[in-house]
Amino acid sequence: MFSKKIQKALNDQIQLEEQSSRIYMAMASWCEANGYAGAAGFLFMHSDEERMHMTKLLGYVNDKGGHALLQALEMPHNDFSSLQHVFEEILRHEELVSASINNIYDLTLKEKDYTTGQFLQWYIMEQIEEESLFRSVLDKFKLAGDQKGGLFHIDKELASMANAPSAKE
Repeated sequence: MFSKKIQKALNDQIQLEEQSSRIYMAMASWCEANGYAGAAGFLFMHSDEERMHMTKLLGYVNDKGGHALLQALEMPHNDFSSLQHVFEEILRHEELVSASINNIYDLTLKEKDYTTGQFLQWYIMEQIEEESLFRSVLDKFKLAGDQKGGLFHIDKELASMANAPSAKE
């Protein structure tokens, strides 16, 4: 069993990961409706990944003798001004998730819960990868500039990223 503070923080992180899944699902739907099939597939894949992050936390809380709780979720934003706007929002959201995980890690140090701190190492590394990935996508928008064909190539590359075998599998 672990402290109530850590259990609450992890339950809040479960909610944030589940919300992330919904955010990416809403973004994927917008992309699909606006002709960005590659980006839609990429974001549907990331929605599934966020749900996996949530279920991993849920299992950990329950395995430690706690009780993982599902909480109410906010309605995600469903309209975006551009594909670039979608990815700018994603990066901001991933930075929020990183800050949340780092705060929980800090709490594990204060509470001397080194097991949970060790468990969170995977999430810390995952967030570094996520932020890097989305920064690289935004870099592609900068490279493309105002070229109409640039969006086509970005969408095509996102499709290939969605269809590539994952290194995590």
